[in-house]
Amino acid sequence: MSQDKSNDNAFPKQQQDLPGSQSDQHPKPEVLPKEYPNGKLAGKVAVITGADSGIGQAVAILFAKEGADIVASYLCEDEDASFTKKHVEGYGRRCLLVASDLSVEDNCKALIEKAVNEFGKIDILVNNARMQIEQDSLTDISTEQFDKTVHTNFYPHFWLSKFALPYLSKGGSIINTTSITAYRGSDHLIDYAATKGAILSFTRALANNLSGSDKGIRVNGVAPGPIWTPLIVASFTPDEVAKFGKSSPMGRAGQPNEVAPAYLYLASDDASYVTGQVIHVNGGEIVGG
Repeated sequence: MSQDKSNDNAFPKQQQDLPGSQSDQHPKPEVLPKEYPNGKLAGKVAVITGADSGIGQAVAILFAKEGADIVASYLCEDEDASFTKKHVEGYGRRCLLVASDLSVEDNCKALIEKAVNEFGKIDILVNNARMQIEQDSLTDISTEQFDKTVHTNFYPHFWLSKFALPYLSKGGSIINTTSITAYRGSDHLIDYAATKGAILSFTRALANNLSGSDKGIRVNGVAPGPIWTPLIVASFTPDEVAKFGKSSPMGRAGQPNEVAPAYLYLASDDASYVTGQVIHVNGGEIVGG
């Protein structure tokens, strides 16, 4: 059985000779694995955006496998969203599908309200929905494109987190999808990279803001590298698709189910001492920050 946490964060004064004896330490360090007999997310409710395909879909299905009920938000891809629902329910969990354009503030508020009305609470918020449009030059990016990219990629992180905060349960978790482009940029996805940088800073700032909260809400991010999702074939040329991911140190693109476990870790109590951090799942590229 796992050891109980002490409610007292202060350690009594004590000192030992090197190398130290754990058996004489008070309180003793908690070293036994945490146990999850019904799954790492048993009884949890997760709101996941962009959950109809790719990373969001893989996260929704994995969370359900680990015991969570899912609110799966998506734009308009009903067939893909039905696949998510089928597999979530295949694990005996409930799945509420919500088709919505989250670039509109009122829709973000409505999504949170639907989640609370359906399940009574929110334990996990995964901000994942995004879009990208390639342009060779900054001068090719219109104000309309820039606004659409920002409103699709960044604003929902702000709005959904804001609207979800009053309903997030104690120990709740917000997980934001940033990107490797937030760290190294992208010469053909300038506006996209800018939004991912904003998400990175937002994640760190919100984590700092909430770190002293009595509710113990943690805020973290995942920064995927090249991952094989519908966004790739919808935004890159056929020649780019053919070589997608080959420039990574591992020489290939990743799959959504190779990224999803990072979200599971951050959502679960395994990451109870982790906030303001970003997990890099990018095939081996070393990035700063």
